Amino acid sequence: MGLEGRTALVTGGGRGIGRAVALSLAGAGAAVGVSARTREQVEGVAELVRGRGPKAAAVVADVSRPEEVRRLFQEARSALGPIDILVNGAGVAPSALVAKTSDELWRSAIETNLSGPFYCMREAIGPMAERGWGRIVTIASIAGKTGYPYIAAYAASKHGVLGLTKCAALEVAAKGVTVNAVCPGYVDTPMTDASVARIVEKTGIPAADVRKRLEDMSPQKRLFTAEEVAALVLYLCGEEARGITGQALSLDGGSLV
Repeated sequence: MGLEGRTALVTGGGRGIGRAVALSLAGAGAAVGVSARTREQVEGVAELVRGRGPKAAAVVADVSRPEEVRRLFQEARSALGPIDILVNGAGVAPSALVAKTSDELWRSAIETNLSGPFYCMREAIGPMAERGWGRIVTIASIAGKTGYPYIAAYAASKHGVLGLTKCAALEVAAKGVTVNAVCPGYVDTPMTDASVARIVEKTGIPAADVRKRLEDMSPQKRLFTAEEVAALVLYLCGEEARGITGQALSLDGGSLV
């Protein structure tokens, strides 16, 4: 699974799944640009990448803003060279009943989870196609394939990402570029911890019981790890996965069979 000589850019790379993906790609030999909104986090992950050997760059950016995405790519290319691999890992997970979903909550989910990957993909996909090789992987969710109460904005954004993935994949299928999405169930990350805290606040149910309910949503009765997701992303970025494109691969313990 060697990625020596390749350059990756990971958004949402400061913690959770994005952090695990950045370190996994670095372990395979890729230089890695790490981006998120928190400078301390991205600089810390970039330092860990350098400790594994490859070059790294830390760039603070908000992917919901197209002007910041343009700057992100300019800085990443200036530091590391052309981007061969893009992993869209930045995301938010708000929750509310449809009737209580504010304009602000809706915009936050759509702009970060759907527009953000689009802005990044728009920057990356053309140059990849011109060079004849590229990998784009977006971290979606099983909520991109089904629905649950309280997450209409989140699910809508993830459903949209899957449509974007399919269309983009077909546009560059003959040009050496693959475009895929990974759809995890609940992953043991700070984002899930925040979701548990919101449920506790709204319902008064003890945190341990909330966590158990999330675990029980999978037939395997567990949360998944960021490293499991990173391993699937790494596979999709390798030459061995060149025949896989336009797909939304579930990592959910059998929830959606």
